[in-house]
Order: sequence, then C-alpha cells, then structure tokens
Amino acid sequence: MRFRDFLARFRPTGTPGAAATGVPADRAAELAAELGPSLAQLTQAQEEAAAIRAEAAGQAERLRRDGAEQAAELIAQARARAPKVREEAAAAVRRTAEAEVVQVSSAAERSAEQTRRRARERMPALVERIAAEAFRTPEETEGPR
Repeated sequence: MRFRDFLARFRPTGTPGAAATGVPADRAAELAAELGPSLAQLTQAQEEAAAIRAEAAGQAERLRRDGAEQAAELIAQARARAPKVREEAAAAVRRTAEAEVVQVSSAAERSAEQTRRRARERMPALVERIAAEAFRTPEETEGPR
C-alpha cells in the first residue's frame, strides 16, 4: 500500500457539518477506468517493441553469419593466391638483385681495368728499377746507409 493511499483514508468525504448521503469515491476504480485504455495501448506497444527487437536480433545474427562466411571465403582466396603472390614478389626481388649484380660487376670490371691500365703505365719504370737493382754489383750496393 502506498503512502498516498494511506493518507486518502483520512480525507473527508464530504463537507463538515451535517451528514450528507452518498458513497465515498472509489479512487482505484476511477484510476483503473481512466488508465485502462492507455495501459492496454502501452502493452500493445511493448509487444510491438519486443517483436521489433526480436527481428533486429535475427537480422544481426544473419549479418554476423554472412560476414563470417565472407571473411572465410576471403581468407580461402588469399591462401589460394599466396603462393603466386610469393612467387611474384620473389621474382621482383630476384630481378632487383640481378640488376644490382650487373651494376656491381660493371663497377668491378671498370675498377679492374683501371688497375690494369695503371699497372701497364707503371710497369716499365718498375721493371727498369728492379733490373737496375738486380744488376748492381756488390760494391755498388755497399754504399752509405
């Protein structure tokens, strides 16, 4: 029992003074009559809301299931394509490495040719110096140190 209902028991049913004939008002019946149609509509709205929620939950479950199926299909496709993609990537790396090998080989060949050219330029002077050193007599090599 609510406090308001408790207090309503002490409310006078009529004006003070001589007793008047009449029946005290039945507030509960009045409230039920007044709120009954509104509460019935509210119940109907709650049922509709529950049906909408159930439909939405079903749609969400279907979307999740469809999304999972699509994801599984994409993963399967990716796994099927993976060897080819790896092969293409390896071929690209191999082409880059081969191009680097050609560049390094060319640079090494140029460096070797420069070294051979310098050797050809310096060789006569070195041979002459070594020959002169080899044909020196022991007295010539005993010079001041």
